[in-house]
Amino acid sequence: MTKNIFLIAAFVALAIVSFAQNDKKASAILDEVSVKTKSFKTIKIDFTYAMDNEKDKIHDKFKGSLLSKGDKYKLTAAGQDVISDGKTVWTYLKDANEVQINNQGGDDDSFTPTKLLSGYNKDFKSKFIEEKGNDQVIELYPLKKGKTFTKVRLTIDKAKKQINKFMIYDRNGSTFSYIVDKFVSDQPLADNVFSFNKTEHPGVEVNDMR
Repeated sequence: MTKNIFLIAAFVALAIVSFAQNDKKASAILDEVSVKTKSFKTIKIDFTYAMDNEKDKIHDKFKGSLLSKGDKYKLTAAGQDVISDGKTVWTYLKDANEVQINNQGGDDDSFTPTKLLSGYNKDFKSKFIEEKGNDQVIELYPLKKGKTFTKVRLTIDKAKKQINKFMIYDRNGSTFSYIVDKFVSDQPLADNVFSFNKTEHPGVEVNDMR
């Protein structure tokens, strides 16, 4: 998966919901998270990302933020903004002052809030792992073959019914971790937040890839 896809995965996985019904306890917990998340009109999250691969001695870490409103989102991390109005995706590379424009993907590996809030219940099996204090730990395993990752581990705040950490285990030995530093819901967000305005970026190079 590309860095952009991982960032988008981070955004929506923080609002992950119902999955396969293999483990009744895990499914019940995730259903509660689903109901709580769907009640929010908007979401703002500040998060910390870390990527580790001991074999290749790669350790990367940065902070990011995201805004979401339905299928609209804006991610800011790693020197780029990824913005979507639900139909078009703008990836703005700040150092290069370049924006890449794509259609919102319709394939199985594209991530949108609606997909994870409705369609991913058929793509994973879930397993309750443990409960430590206020944290509940659940693991998700992809049912479809050919995925680049082997599992996703979620840590859920039992009281808030929100995911506060998740880890993606890649087949090449890499681990991608996301920790929620701050979660704010239902703040007013104008729709123009979720589109790219090139007049705000003088001299920007536009690469329309649609």
